[in-house]
Amino acid sequence: MLIIGEKINTSRHEVAEAVKRRDAEFIRALARRQMEAGAHYIDVNCGTFASDEPELLNWMVREVQQELDGAPLCIDSSAPAAVEAALKVHRGQALLNASYSGEQERYQALDPLIVEYGCKVIVLCIDDESGIPAEATTRFVIASRIIDRLKTRGVKTEDIFVDPLVQPISVDGRNCLISAETIRMVRRKYPEAHAVCGLSNISFSLPERKLINQAFVVICAAYGLDAVILDPEDRKMMGLVYAAEALLDHDPFCRSYMSAYRRGILS
Repeated sequence: MLIIGEKINTSRHEVAEAVKRRDAEFIRALARRQMEAGAHYIDVNCGTFASDEPELLNWMVREVQQELDGAPLCIDSSAPAAVEAALKVHRGQALLNASYSGEQERYQALDPLIVEYGCKVIVLCIDDESGIPAEATTRFVIASRIIDRLKTRGVKTEDIFVDPLVQPISVDGRNCLISAETIRMVRRKYPEAHAVCGLSNISFSLPERKLINQAFVVICAAYGLDAVILDPEDRKMMGLVYAAEALLDHDPFCRSYMSAYRRGILS
């Protein structure tokens, strides 16, 4: 399972304060801790600083990559100007989390950047006609259309990550299975593509949200989820991810599970 560390996000008060002070030491330490806890990518997001987002995201990318010796980042912004400012200084192949979808305005703004910088990209199962579809089949159709169009732009299938659009089960009890079924259909048709999601939306407005999130990631892993945006310092969650991978025979001879145990990152 590809782990994307979610903690460098200015929606978190302590991160916002550090960014406001340009506290590079705080940001670097947070990046380092997530990588040491098992993250493969570090997400960087400063979307709450709308007017200064391009300059700040550029700064965050430079500081984090310098701390992590050029490790790849997940550039998390819905503003094309901020995305471009970050990609200009990113070393290596970035993963782009920029609300890329089947909406014409979004892909027209982002396609040139994806092609120019050779990014991996997270795509959302949304288009101009359907919005957020209520059924997995419609989400799959939209995802297929986006994947096929990206391929005509020269993007490799293995560089495409599909987000099934997780919605709260407190609103509709089917939402877990809708996301899981979307993942299953995408991975079946495009086995080289990836499926990715964050976890927090599934438990919105419910008590003991971590419990719901933990069960959700295990269910989605069984349906083909192979990348997840989470807090890698949550050892319970990380333990469940590694255990699920081993149980699903995605971890030959349990090597990754045993390595994580020896490194002390399991609960």
